[in-house]
This record gives sequence, structure tokens and C-alpha cells, in this order.
Amino acid sequence: MKKIFLTIVLAAFAASCISTRNTIKNIDNTARMPNLSKERTFIITETAQNNKYGYDQDWPVNLGFLPVQTAEINVKRYFGALSGPQGQNITYTKLEACCPFPSERNSMGAGLLDVYEVSWDGLATPVKIYINLYEKGKVMAPAGFGIRELK
Repeated sequence: MKKIFLTIVLAAFAASCISTRNTIKNIDNTARMPNLSKERTFIITETAQNNKYGYDQDWPVNLGFLPVQTAEINVKRYFGALSGPQGQNITYTKLEACCPFPSERNSMGAGLLDVYEVSWDGLATPVKIYINLYEKGKVMAPAGFGIRELK
């Protein structure tokens, strides 16, 4: 009896943790992974016009071009392509995973966003950037960031 009750409670808890609908607005399954520079960073050519891009959980940077098990390399490629607005080097730290959403690209049927804290010299308060390693989308620099010059 205890096992049945525990199973029911765990199932209810798991179901309540996953949103039943996907609120991410910028998924594009036809998007292609950006080319790589000689330094093995993404080649990013534009800055987002949408001020929510990267800063809002509904408008994350979608980097799901590789299997989830190896997708962390795309985080390094992405942040390696960015700079501060005047070309400053950026630093980034993963803070947490949040914001579950349904995803067909994961065998569990759900994904999580990763939240990174990003800063550069002269930035008064670090910013939070939401990264989605499950879904694809156009890869751009968030508003307020620069794009690192390639050597």
C-alpha cells in the first residue's frame, strides 16, 4: 500500500513540474548551426532586435544543434563569440537550470533552460541569459552585447 501511494505521489509531482505547453516563442527547427571560427567559436553576424532575446525565458538563445549529451560545447562556442558593447571580454557562470518545457528532442519528453550570469568590465550589474540546449533557433547576440571580432 505504501509503495502504491508513493508511486502516485511521485507521478503527480513529476507531472506538475512540467508545463503542458511550450511558451518558448523563437524555436525554429529549420535553423542551422552557425559556422565556426578558427578559434572554434560561433560566427555570429547580427544582434537581436527583440530586447527579450536571451534575457527572457520565453525568448532564450536556442542552441540545440547537437545531442543534449554534448550540447554544452555550444555554450562555449556561443559565449566565445560575444563581447561587451565596446569589445570587452565577457565572463559567464552557470547559475541554475529552470523553466521546464515539453520537448520532443529529449527522451524524457521535457527540457530545462540553463541560466547564465554574464558580465564584463564596466557593467554595473551582471545580466542573466537563458540558454536552451534542446531546441534550435537563429543564433544572435542579445541586445546590449557586442560580437567579438574574428582574428
